[in-house]
Amino acid sequence: MPSLAQMTGSLHIHNFYIGKLKAKQAQLFESDPELAQLLDNVAEVLSEHVATLTDEISELEYED
Repeated sequence: MPSLAQMTGSLHIHNFYIGKLKAKQAQLFESDPELAQLLDNVAEVLSEHVATLTDEISELEYED
């Protein structure tokens, strides 16, 4: 199992890329709505993983 530091780092990376995807989605919304929707879907999947990571981090912090 990854350490708390690794999980926290992964959480920050996920959030960074979610922000990047959302920004690019906003730029492409008018010119390429299909690609914008795809980017939104990818951001949603990453967001779901962030929720899972957040729960796991909370459990690890509670155990310590």
